[in-house]
Amino acid sequence: MKFYNRENEMARLHEIQAQSLENAQFTVITGRRRVGKTQLLLNATEGVPTLYFFVSRKAETYLCEDFQQEIAEKLQIPLMGNVQNFSQLFKFLMQLSATRPFNLIIDEFQEFLNTNPSVFSDMQRDWDTLKANSKINLLVCGSVYSLMHRIFEDYNAPLYGRATNFLRLKPFKVLVLKEILAENNPKFSAEDLLALYAFTGGVAKYVQLFVDNKALTLKKMLDLMLKEDSFFIADGKSMLIEEFGKDYAVYFTILSAIARGENTRTKIETVVGKEVGGYLTRMEHDYGLLAKSTPIFAKSETKNVRYVIEDNFLTFWFRFIYKYSHIIEIQQYDELRKIIERDYATFSGKVLEKYFREKLIEQGGITKIGGFWDKSGENEIDLVVLNETGKTAQIVEIKRNEKHIRYNVLKEKTAAMLVQTGELKNYEVEYKGLSMVDM
Repeated sequence: MKFYNRENEMARLHEIQAQSLENAQFTVITGRRRVGKTQLLLNATEGVPTLYFFVSRKAETYLCEDFQQEIAEKLQIPLMGNVQNFSQLFKFLMQLSATRPFNLIIDEFQEFLNTNPSVFSDMQRDWDTLKANSKINLLVCGSVYSLMHRIFEDYNAPLYGRATNFLRLKPFKVLVLKEILAENNPKFSAEDLLALYAFTGGVAKYVQLFVDNKALTLKKMLDLMLKEDSFFIADGKSMLIEEFGKDYAVYFTILSAIARGENTRTKIETVVGKEVGGYLTRMEHDYGLLAKSTPIFAKSETKNVRYVIEDNFLTFWFRFIYKYSHIIEIQQYDELRKIIERDYATFSGKVLEKYFREKLIEQGGITKIGGFWDKSGENEIDLVVLNETGKTAQIVEIKRNEKHIRYNVLKEKTAAMLVQTGELKNYEVEYKGLSMVDM
């Protein structure tokens, strides 16, 4: 698959590279696994002297051998001999860059915690003492979100406050997904676009797998995912188990409950069988996996909160792969497919709401957007879209099939919402239906 989008990120990285010729730059790039961090960095530094260090799980001396080989090949500098630790190499490169500017990419940076945690304090010392004369463009990225957060944002961590730039790489936007699908499957249907969004959420690696395997219809996507050697079946667990550690089973149970609609704290605790407040807080703030959703117009202290998994792929994985892992264990993929096909309309209907929310945000011209529901959960509106400066509001009903949109019911729900909240006085209100034909 060709390199798509990322114009803003590329422009920012080129700007940082130019700045490094005047002052050393230390940029941290974060984002979930498979989102395309490495490819972005390699594309952004193409044609410029660049070292690429990948921190694999091996002894530090072996890592140093790999890194020295990279230095010799890319910068034509003889091997330095028996270098035992990374701090020697880093200090050498900081000094070298004063006269020979270059980029240094360090991938899977958090793995130094397993190799030698003192690397971070050594880097702090050398960065602080040598950066004034250095012209290095240091770019570090990592795929374990919680560890990268701890390394750079924990006040007591050695590298706290050292980064000059932070970039959070996000999945492709919905309009980019539509562009990719149109280029690779010009006859795509709305069902195909919704499936690509539902299964990948715009994560570059998953999109690439579908494109490279020419699996760009709903049927072919399911064919690729539901087989014995499927990358998709294993990836949910492999991606999260390192984040969660020994408590992963509790976290997985919580995420599974949310994925199937048990999304309030009370319902989650009923499923898990114990208090989950700490787990929910960590998944929201430390792991970046959950978001709190509250009704539009609700006060900040409201307890009318629903938890949402931010990642589309993980929502699918916990809803179908993790929940039915017992079927996968006995390799009954046809039976799993029947279950997915049975429940897909309901599952994808909720995904469609998220699709249109993202699409409306991308189109701009709004100041506030969200759903509404009362405490009973009976009066629910899919989207309320506001332009507070222009005093306009769109009340939106979203259905897979446009024939199922009921404007009279939507108006009744809106009237009840306005009675409860007292909002939208002096607003011009428009009632709108969105379905798969509007994708």
